[in-house]
Amino acid sequence: MATFVRISALIWADLLAAFAMYIMMTYLTNVWSLSTTHAAGIINIWNGITPILAIGLAFLVDAFMGDFYMLVVSSISYSVGLGLLTMSTPAVFGPCKDDKKECIGHTQKVLFYTALPLIAVGMAGHMVSLAPFLDLQTKNKMEIQSKKENENDNDNNGKGTKPGSESEESNKIFLQIPGLIMVMVVIMAGGIGLPYVNPWELRFGIPAICSVVATIAFFTGWGSYEHTKPEGSPLTTTVRVFMATARNFSKPTPSPNELCNEDDTVSTRGLRCLDKAAIKPPDGRQPNKWKVCSVREVEDTKIGIRILPMWLTFIVLGIVLSIGNTYYLEQANHMDRKLGKIKVTIPIFLLFYTTTSSIFAQFYSLLTTSTKKYAPPIGIATGMILSVLCCITAAKVETRRLHRIRDHGLLDRSDEKIPMSIFALLPQFMLLAAVDGIANNSIMGFFRHQTPESLHRYLTYFTKGVLGLGSMASVLSVYVVGKVSEKNGKPNWFQYTLNRSRLDRYYWVLAALSAVNLVVYVVVACFYKYKEPSDGDDEDGEGGEMREDFQEKTCCC
Repeated sequence: MATFVRISALIWADLLAAFAMYIMMTYLTNVWSLSTTHAAGIINIWNGITPILAIGLAFLVDAFMGDFYMLVVSSISYSVGLGLLTMSTPAVFGPCKDDKKECIGHTQKVLFYTALPLIAVGMAGHMVSLAPFLDLQTKNKMEIQSKKENENDNDNNGKGTKPGSESEESNKIFLQIPGLIMVMVVIMAGGIGLPYVNPWELRFGIPAICSVVATIAFFTGWGSYEHTKPEGSPLTTTVRVFMATARNFSKPTPSPNELCNEDDTVSTRGLRCLDKAAIKPPDGRQPNKWKVCSVREVEDTKIGIRILPMWLTFIVLGIVLSIGNTYYLEQANHMDRKLGKIKVTIPIFLLFYTTTSSIFAQFYSLLTTSTKKYAPPIGIATGMILSVLCCITAAKVETRRLHRIRDHGLLDRSDEKIPMSIFALLPQFMLLAAVDGIANNSIMGFFRHQTPESLHRYLTYFTKGVLGLGSMASVLSVYVVGKVSEKNGKPNWFQYTLNRSRLDRYYWVLAALSAVNLVVYVVVACFYKYKEPSDGDDEDGEGGEMREDFQEKTCCC
């Protein structure tokens, strides 16, 4: 129980930190007085780097470090990063103590931009290792307890009995109940209580203190944790295939009997140049694994390359999702937040978004239980359709908001509240949550069904990584759209404040881009040869590939 609490404390601290980071857009525009696009760019790059970094950290965990040492490094990084973020606020080391632009000096900027990558490492490390490490400790504790119960049964009955599954299940539930209660407490504190804390040094400082306490609590169990040794990363196989191919690049394409094929794997017709990585060494010598790969390893690498056209179409989804915690929040920042006599906090939208996303994901899973093979590609297409509707809805709401601003003469008074309810944003938040829930689960399902089993551990990281690329690409899209919009002497759609910007037109551009991306996705999906998933999602045999007619037209080797 103590081990479970020590590790779970890291999860609780992460949740509180997530709420603090969610309102970063408000901090940068209100305190730093950055332009809307500048603040959104910082956040989108940080949000993009974090999940991409998780793929690299997962490789380090599998190849060298193991989950425990990754948690040690990432927890320290997380705590230091949140501490530096707290110290970057004007009240701590600023030239003055007020939360305004004049109190942001060079020291604050250095601390802030140092804190962001450290927090990214902490988040990515916890994303990779926290859940597997907690599962390992819980599983081992339950096995030990079941073994003791079995021994007691042997002593009492004089004969062996199997460990009771009912006892294991009750132990598991017993461990989960306090964890769930604490999660609810942290969510209430972060979503409702934390925003009412006015000084920014406390809004960031409270999560920083909780992270330090959680890290210390985790370290107190250093000697009692179960460890697993790194067993190597499947990503290493891909690197080996490319290195072996490069080494044999000048050799002619081998015939099937010249390949190192111990498990009789069928070599596919596409990407034949990679078959050079599996050429047998002469004279029957023992092959060096960095010079000769098996046909199975080559085919697994081919699967990853064939998925790339589908994978690239997911980036636009990431661009659309990135507006949820940047431009949507900046819209909400200056709208009327009152619900009767209650003032609604912005992090409530994070609770609404997360809950709605989970509901849509579960609902879609129930609808597609009978069509396992095509559920992921259909779900991705559904997410893309919803992304078009989301952008259209957001554009119409923003047009209404701009009309209200002009009607009340607020164009140059960006700090004043707009007489328009914050709940006008709920439809676009709900549609964006639906996109996130359905598309995210479907992309993960697609990777699970079509990739080799050795890569299944990386499914979450690949899914979040491709959406992270979209988040970073949104910065480029804003820059390009802004440059195009100011041609012929016209004003740029992205002005210093949101009141002067034409965010509605940008949403229309995203709607058009999402519609074009949907067409491209449908074309690519039609040419993709889907692997038939088996029961329980434990697939055997070859992974997915593009149809042969498409391969012959597009493959260069």
